[in-house]
Amino acid sequence: MDDCIIIGAGPAGLTAAIYLARFHLSIRLLDCGTSRARLIPRTMNHAGFPDGIAGADLLTLMLRQAERYGAVRELVEATAIERVGDAFRVAAGKREYRARAVLLATGVVNNRPEMDSDTHDAALASGLIRYCPICDGFEVTDRKVAVIGTGDHGMREALFLRGYTRDINLIAPGGAHELDAGCQRALDEAGIVRLDGPYTPISIEGDSIVIGTASGTHRFDTVYPALGSVIRSKLAVAAGARASEDGCLEVDAHQRTSVPGLFAAGDVVKGLDQISHAMGEAGVAATTIRNTLNEARPIRR
Repeated sequence: MDDCIIIGAGPAGLTAAIYLARFHLSIRLLDCGTSRARLIPRTMNHAGFPDGIAGADLLTLMLRQAERYGAVRELVEATAIERVGDAFRVAAGKREYRARAVLLATGVVNNRPEMDSDTHDAALASGLIRYCPICDGFEVTDRKVAVIGTGDHGMREALFLRGYTRDINLIAPGGAHELDAGCQRALDEAGIVRLDGPYTPISIEGDSIVIGTASGTHRFDTVYPALGSVIRSKLAVAAGARASEDGCLEVDAHQRTSVPGLFAAGDVVKGLDQISHAMGEAGVAATTIRNTLNEARPIRR
């Protein structure tokens, strides 16, 4: 039996693995290979990397560090968590694992715009599509930007980006925009152009991304899809953990869910959706896991 199973190998899961392994605990990391961080072409706001670092490279370095201290990674997708007595059973593929504690660090999945997958990935790699204005809004300073979205969520993303450029267009994902009077007034005051959808087709032409709308074809330097995301919390919810209406797991100040021994950190918990924030939560969770396990059975060398 492991001391702790970590489900998810993004920045939160790997940070926790480093901490827990250095606490001399036996750690098993279940990695299904779909960390959102792996898709980041280059993050420029992660402290300590003044020239930026690709998400995949950051994860590789973090995994190497965790494995150096004894963490074990399994390339498998967890399918169920069950509390059994004072421990947990975790199903993954055709195998079952047992652990004294479980940390869920499964993150979220962005809802992508409707477009060819290869075109999307090429646009993402080149910065023509971006998903996180907090992370990379600086890179679109004074550029022509489109936000695909509507309602309060689309408005808030467009207004956030207005701090970087005055050339912002908010494109409705369906037909006409769904904006109340307050949203319309805020957008108008900020000088943000509203375009009715649909927003397809989307194509790459040279250094521009081109979107077809109800009013014709428009070219942009970058597009931000504000189409929401899917919180990957179903494993914990099925195990009895409480979550918000949008699926974010509810945790206390020490990252404990409502199920004793089950912890959560990173984007699966409501927060900033930032690498640094996820890592901080993971450090808190790992330390609490260590202390909780020590109370039940003192850790001695």
